[in-house]
Amino acid sequence: MKKNFIFLILLSIFSNAYSLESATKKSNTIIDTWVWEKSIGSANNPYVSTPKSIGYNKKITFTSDGRVITFKNNVEIRNSTYELKKGISAIDSLEHDLISFEGTTYVIENLDNEHLTIVINATDGAKSIYKR
Repeated sequence: MKKNFIFLILLSIFSNAYSLESATKKSNTIIDTWVWEKSIGSANNPYVSTPKSIGYNKKITFTSDGRVITFKNNVEIRNSTYELKKGISAIDSLEHDLISFEGTTYVIENLDNEHLTIVINATDGAKSIYKR
């Protein structure tokens, strides 16, 4: 009986550790659906646009098989490939994670459990912020 009790405690500890690891892994992956919150222009072209200001919602889904699907008001408008790589940013001449899709390369400025921020890889690139 004592061995069974110890076994159950160990099983509980390891299953909780596995759950925490799975939750953590999601935070560093781009694979998910991201809802656009806003875009911010550069110093040379200052603006802020949001779904309310432009009159539509946008979301993008990155799949595990290298596809990116773009939706406008929940209607699929594009389905293409994406590529993740390390590269030199035109913004600060440092190495960053880059993502290329729909003919544009972006610097991944932030990727966490809740937000994705990408900046067009140009000296005056606009920034877009998405939420899981």
